[in-house]
Amino acid sequence: MNGWMGKIVKIDLTTGKQTTLSIDESLRRKYLGGRGLGVKLYTQLCSPKTDPLSPENALIFLTGPVTGTILTSGRYQVISRSPLTMTICDSSSGGNFGAVLKATGIDGIIIQGKASKPVYLYTTDAGIEIKSAEHLWGKNTHETQYAIINETSSKASVACIGPAGENKVLFASIMNDKDRASGRGGLGAVMGSKNLKAIAAYGTKTISVKYPDKLKNLLLRIDRLIDKNPITGKSLKVLGTSVLINVINAHGLFPTKNFRYGVFNDAEGISGEKITELLLQKKSGCYKCPIACGRSTKTTNKQGEGPEYETIWAFGAHLGINDLTAITEANYACNELGLDTISTGNTIGCAMELSEVGAFPTSIKWGDSNKIVKIVENIAYKQGIGTELAFGSKRLSEKYGRPELSMQVKGMELPAYDPRGAQGQALSYATSNRGGCHMRAYMIGPEILGQPVFLDRFSTKGKPEIVAFLQDFSAFVDSMILCRFLQFALGVSTFTEILNCITGIEFTDEEVLKIGKRIYTLERDFNVKAGFTREDDELPPRFLNEKLNEGPSRNRVVKLDEMLDKYYAIRGWDLNGVPTQQTIEELDI
Repeated sequence: MNGWMGKIVKIDLTTGKQTTLSIDESLRRKYLGGRGLGVKLYTQLCSPKTDPLSPENALIFLTGPVTGTILTSGRYQVISRSPLTMTICDSSSGGNFGAVLKATGIDGIIIQGKASKPVYLYTTDAGIEIKSAEHLWGKNTHETQYAIINETSSKASVACIGPAGENKVLFASIMNDKDRASGRGGLGAVMGSKNLKAIAAYGTKTISVKYPDKLKNLLLRIDRLIDKNPITGKSLKVLGTSVLINVINAHGLFPTKNFRYGVFNDAEGISGEKITELLLQKKSGCYKCPIACGRSTKTTNKQGEGPEYETIWAFGAHLGINDLTAITEANYACNELGLDTISTGNTIGCAMELSEVGAFPTSIKWGDSNKIVKIVENIAYKQGIGTELAFGSKRLSEKYGRPELSMQVKGMELPAYDPRGAQGQALSYATSNRGGCHMRAYMIGPEILGQPVFLDRFSTKGKPEIVAFLQDFSAFVDSMILCRFLQFALGVSTFTEILNCITGIEFTDEEVLKIGKRIYTLERDFNVKAGFTREDDELPPRFLNEKLNEGPSRNRVVKLDEMLDKYYAIRGWDLNGVPTQQTIEELDI
């Protein structure tokens, strides 16, 4: 078998029983691995009524057929039902963990049940051992990873939760290779609900590739394409993801003070250029990555990884904060405690606006940079103000009677692009299966960065077709699994070539896009059965009714009603957003 290792281990933590599963060729061809295969397996194991924090819920760690073979292929995907959104959810992370896990001879692990006491899994060439983690419970993610490596192997890679996951904060992350995050959707809380502190892996097995010489030549061409592309070859290499701060601010869609404004007057002070000047220690990259968009940084008090663009925004402009040290140390705290930085900063911003309008009992003001790290800690431990913020902005705003002040879709807090400045990104947010997310279809590429071509960001024309295409393309890439930044430099056909060289299966471009559409439709079908409707493909009223009053995106609102019906038609869904029986049959779901 080429690409895949050929087996997945299913573990019941309640009983300790392990079962080895083989995935037949037809299922691999239809769903590949990673996100696609994970979603398919999840829908077979759990119903749309499964409580995300119950022992019955499944938590699935998967690699893909390309994992561990070429550049940027160290990623892994975690699939479950999100306790934050109640949607089916996948969350991806980089680093080395995916490649190391696959080198133990398995494609992934399915976890159900709940251990009676804290445990971690140690997987090697010889199999999976369930080990006590009682001595690790309460430790932060860095302490946990160091301790497990000392107990197992210096070459081990570890994915773990921190106190946030243990305390079942609804947006708790899973951290691997120190500061890489599987962040969105709160799957760290699912891990904590199972008393599972970590998964450690150390393997030495080789992944079989069908056409190694052909792949080697292809990779030479890919290296040139990556280097030639202005984003992957220059911008991300020079400044990392924070290169976006001045760019997005200049277009007037850099969300400020809970998305009330689209321009932050001190964007320069928290920009990638300023990080390079004041904090940068060295560049860093994931497994075999030629881009190296990561940044190792150091403040006066601490050092660590990041912050990335989304995090700088979440603790910066979003909160009215221009203190780069405070932003960076809040990022360090999230990494160590195991929190999704987007949802954490977003929820704090919601609390600030609630406080400003007199709806929240605790005083917390815009620009309160000296309080941010402490609030992050309170959230992770569910103490003080964090007791309420730990449930996310949707539940917080509803509790205090101002649901419109939560900037979320389906319960997931939105990232750092105001949709009033990019109509396609607005549609992508609204129709994302896992909730408010920019990664389902990154329309900022064509609408702002001109990749692969420039589109009129204020126009709705043609956006449903492009959003659907990018959603399918991205679902395919998430199932190979490769870094999504490669989509700036490589087209569908190049990804198809990679897959064919490794697996030896002759996929066509049409087939891989159909795989993506199959995955996206299966996710939608699960959500529909879980009770989600057209009404959930909505944006906060702020974006539909309140015009931005300054900057290059001023006087704009989102025109979602001009796009949604056509988007459903393109997808083969009815006017309520339900996949038709004909579509289900055509995709062979």
